[in-house]
Amino acid sequence: MRRDIFQAIADPTRRGIIALIAIQSMTPNAIAENFNTTRQAVSKHLRILTECELVKQEHHGREIYYSLEIEKMKEIDQWLEQYRKIWETRFNQLDNLLATIKAQKNEK
Repeated sequence: MRRDIFQAIADPTRRGIIALIAIQSMTPNAIAENFNTTRQAVSKHLRILTECELVKQEHHGREIYYSLEIEKMKEIDQWLEQYRKIWETRFNQLDNLLATIKAQKNEK
């Protein structure tokens, strides 16, 4: 089954993993130390993130390091941008309304 990036980020543990490896590449054991779950559960999350191409694996000797795939994260950002614009417009409208109400209150 092919998963998409939104299924991958729907899980809070996977979002936590993304936040960790956004700072630096980490081994599965180092990642697992940050969660109250088994190493096998973390491996499953890493497999899903890898299938969705949100993380990439790099081999350094016998260790595997996971790092964030920035280009895939940009897809999420592009999708969110449309909603960001909507909310910015709404916040600006709210600011204008509050300024109008404040001005009317000061006139009295």
